[in-house]
Amino acid sequence: MLATTLGGLIARPWARRVIRAALAALTVALFLFNLRRSGERAGRAVERLEILEAVSHAQRKMLEEAASRPRSRDDLLERLRDGEF
Repeated sequence: MLATTLGGLIARPWARRVIRAALAALTVALFLFNLRRSGERAGRAVERLEILEAVSHAQRKMLEEAASRPRSRDDLLERLRDGEF
């Protein structure tokens, strides 16, 4: 009985137009939802990249400072006496 009712409803031209419009609206809504999710993923990727850049910059600074540190106590005393430290 339900199949007969639905079949009779789909046979009418106005019902087909309504169904077409509903399917078009559903397609647009799903497209927009997918676009929003893609934007969120891109935003998270940018955030991860910024964090990695900050960490890399901090590590680079630490390595540069470690390379220029005094190698022994004598070197440290020499730098302190010269006022370079």
